[in-house]
Amino acid sequence: MKRVLTALALIPIVVWVVMSSDWRVFLAVLLSVACLCYREYSQIAAGYGFGAPGVVGYGAGILLLLSRDVPWIALVGIALVALVMVMRDQDLAHALPRAALLVLGILYIFGSWKCARALRELDPHWLMYGLMLSWVGDIGAYYIGRPFGKHKLAPQVSPNKSWEGSIASVFTSTLLGSLYLLRFLPHVPWWQAVALTAAANIAGQFGDLAESAMKRGAHVKDSGALLPGHGGFLDRVDSTLFALPLIYAYLKLAA
Repeated sequence: MKRVLTALALIPIVVWVVMSSDWRVFLAVLLSVACLCYREYSQIAAGYGFGAPGVVGYGAGILLLLSRDVPWIALVGIALVALVMVMRDQDLAHALPRAALLVLGILYIFGSWKCARALRELDPHWLMYGLMLSWVGDIGAYYIGRPFGKHKLAPQVSPNKSWEGSIASVFTSTLLGSLYLLRFLPHVPWWQAVALTAAANIAGQFGDLAESAMKRGAHVKDSGALLPGHGGFLDRVDSTLFALPLIYAYLKLAA
């Protein structure tokens, strides 16, 4: 019940922010969510025993998210700064893993959310489409996978997920997501709408499993407790963080 009530409270807010809010409001919300996700990622990363990635990740991530076009040399610079920052660690055996965790977190969290900003600037419906895929996919996976799931999808990473739920997620997401694209972005060919939606859903499922693997490695159940019934923000958006870059890549290649 908590999960349902949380979703009912959040969805109208998310729809308004994406579709109707002023760009400054949208950017403020996006920055806040990205920082909350990075905070939860840092807590998970700290569980690996190399120390938290550090506050420098917030600064680099915010610059990445706010910048219009990030040249490849800037990403190289972030990696080099990360290596310099971790030289202060008293245990130098932790320096390289800690730097890797820092750079990964910046690109994983802020880099993926940067795609959300780019999609909204192209058309708010692109971002709304990207967000809804995980919502409707989760519904299909829950109502089919829970009663009928017999074959484990990835038992070592997420014992509760089944192949039946995964297939239901792809089917539900592809059906509703394709209809959304054809209704609000009719210039997309129907076969591309179907293929893109299925691929984005599958990417999102990999994102869900990737976050589950990170949490298991850190011996934590949830990334946080901010969302009753869902856990943390990262638990709620792990699929989205993988789906949005794929959708944006499609638009760049199709342009």
